[in-house]
Amino acid sequence: MVGIVGKPNVGKSTFFSAATLKPVEVADYPFTTIKPNRGIGYVRKRCVCKEFGVKDDPVNSLCINGIRLIPVELIDCAGLVPGAWKGRGLGNRFLDEIRRADALIHIVDASGSTDAEGRKVEIGTHDPIEDVRFLEREITMWMYNILRKDWAKIARTAEAGKKDLISLLEDRFSGLSIRKEHIMEAARKSHINLEKPTTLSEEEVIGFIDNLRSISKPILIVGNKVDLPKAEENIGRMRDLGLNVIPCCAEAELALRRAAEKGLIDYIPGDGDFRILKPNLLGDRQIRALELIKKRILDKYGSTGVQKSINSAFFDLLHMVTFYPVEDPEKLSDHKGRVLPDVYMVPEGTTARQLAYMIHTELGDSFIYAIDVKSKKRIGENHILKDGDVISIVSAKRRV
Repeated sequence: MVGIVGKPNVGKSTFFSAATLKPVEVADYPFTTIKPNRGIGYVRKRCVCKEFGVKDDPVNSLCINGIRLIPVELIDCAGLVPGAWKGRGLGNRFLDEIRRADALIHIVDASGSTDAEGRKVEIGTHDPIEDVRFLEREITMWMYNILRKDWAKIARTAEAGKKDLISLLEDRFSGLSIRKEHIMEAARKSHINLEKPTTLSEEEVIGFIDNLRSISKPILIVGNKVDLPKAEENIGRMRDLGLNVIPCCAEAELALRRAAEKGLIDYIPGDGDFRILKPNLLGDRQIRALELIKKRILDKYGSTGVQKSINSAFFDLLHMVTFYPVEDPEKLSDHKGRVLPDVYMVPEGTTARQLAYMIHTELGDSFIYAIDVKSKKRIGENHILKDGDVISIVSAKRRV
């Protein structure tokens, strides 16, 4: 799951609505979103149906002109303000919402037209770089606060040899979707002495938590409101600091998605253009609005940025790969004869046997071998899946 986060009034809910077409309250004042909105968005990938020259029968996803739209879970979180980790604003509620998130999409007002609290100000008078830094700090301090009250006991227990520090920390952060490998990598990057945790200063512990936050909750920065003055300049400034920022106009994406839903235009999320299908049903004002979206957003940036952001969160931050399981490797079908019915995402490094277990425990237990349908070769249990693989698993019980 990916969380959509940021301070109030930057366009989080508009981004969420554009990604999911789920109606949510949108307004230009802080704290419009009080309760989290959950919905289904999509990642966009080129479908292998074109590679095989077949007509597919999607079941768990969509295929439009050779483009697969794979469903993913998104959550639109309440706005975060400075001091949230201490409970200010809706801080505690917001931070609890991101416990299960594997990555975060941070929506930033690139135009600088909202202050640190999310209140409207003159365009360009607030520095969005401050928003990037403050959100990182808030999440780090929230995580540190979870650990702080038990840190002395955890450190003493580890030094006494009753249980190793990594396992103790894994237990403490178990509700935050933080895994052992996250903790080990954060410890390595922090250069802390795991043998003597009682000697660590508060600053060293916070530094470790900051690394743990960046590893376990990676953040993608999305510079929203690129249609406003100063936005392009501010995105350039953020990039000069080494920040990876995706330019975005969530309002434009929402307008295109709604027009496509009504059959007025031909548009697939992530496209760099659209085609008007029913000009007679569009008024002059609507046509002018579409022309401006094309000129100021699509022609300039290549897309509205919404779909690019979702793809980047799952493929660049979370390093997911896609695969297509089939039962019949010759016909590319399942047991009902449906061609390439399903596509799934798994983390990079997933093996053939691990894949079998993800489909069904019995399939993993009885795994014999798998078939790489593209190469028509048998592959063993330790074969690592590649993006776009079509796999047929042969087990003692059945073939999938």
